[in-house]
Amino acid sequence: MLERFKVPEQDRVYVPQERVRAATEAIFRHNGVPEDDAVTSTDVLIKNDLRGVESHGVSNGLRRYVAEYGANSLNPKPEFKVTRESKTTMTVDADGALGIHVGPWAMQVAIDKGKEFGMAAVAVTNSGHLAGCGYYAMMAAEQGMIGHCMTAGGSHQTVPTFGSKPVMGTNPIAWAAPARSMPPFLFDVATTQVANNKIGLARRIGAQIEPGWITDLDGEPIMDPIDPPDTGDYYLLHIGGTRENGSHKGFGLALMNEIICNELSGYGPGPVHGTPGGHFFQAYDIEAFTDREKFLDDMDDLLKFIVDVPPASGFDRVIYAGLVENEDEKKRMKDGIPYHREVIEWFESYCAEVGIECNLR
Repeated sequence: MLERFKVPEQDRVYVPQERVRAATEAIFRHNGVPEDDAVTSTDVLIKNDLRGVESHGVSNGLRRYVAEYGANSLNPKPEFKVTRESKTTMTVDADGALGIHVGPWAMQVAIDKGKEFGMAAVAVTNSGHLAGCGYYAMMAAEQGMIGHCMTAGGSHQTVPTFGSKPVMGTNPIAWAAPARSMPPFLFDVATTQVANNKIGLARRIGAQIEPGWITDLDGEPIMDPIDPPDTGDYYLLHIGGTRENGSHKGFGLALMNEIICNELSGYGPGPVHGTPGGHFFQAYDIEAFTDREKFLDDMDDLLKFIVDVPPASGFDRVIYAGLVENEDEKKRMKDGIPYHREVIEWFESYCAEVGIECNLR
């Protein structure tokens, strides 16, 4: 993650992952989520925090989910309904579940089917926020497979190329692949210049945002560094920012994501409905395509070749997607997760209000 989005040293509170995990599980249980599902939902958020993906961890996500449970816009005890299934595919109505509630289950179904039949995919509709696609792609990589995840769970946030009003959401995508000794490849990005949650992080820590990341409410790209506007006072731009810099490529990726997550699942066009759409989970069994041991060796050779590329002037090294996340996870498992003091204050305030034990400091 860019340095500008990291919590300033003077505002950091380092929390052992087991402590924030315990508090988060208790908050989910308090909101009616069954114990086992509270554990898996929490794991999504804490793994994101451990890997440095703080925009999709507890800092931004948990208070939003608490509010949605409180407003009865999420179902804490859903009954997943399989609406269509083949040997290698499944479509599921999540019954209003939070995305991190249904996501681990759906990805594991794709993994299990993929192990049996070579590759498999699961589409999910009627679900809330997924909290980052990388977690689910990594589930497959950790089980020796290639994983893929997409979500089109929002709309009307991002202005299309040549457009003046927003159509789609940030429409994130992720891929993950294992290696033998090198840290796994993990590519997890929004199809916008910047994830919307990162605007919230920048607002919390007082960082500016870059030219070409957002537009005003007339769809005009803002081409100067500015302080983050309030929610509702801007729109996002797709990867590339402007047509001259390739925004049609980010727009095309986002549209393909929309088609697979929403139209293919039977949910229908998210921008037309204007409500949360669908998620998509896919797993590839390496052995179905090539020798698994050779693949792991080839991945090591590829990733080592990349990190050995001489860095350009002014840079320390060349990295690949997943390398820094792996390093962050090891460091944070040892030293604790650096949360902003405001996040800790929210935990303590909420837990005191509802009578949950909260020992984060």
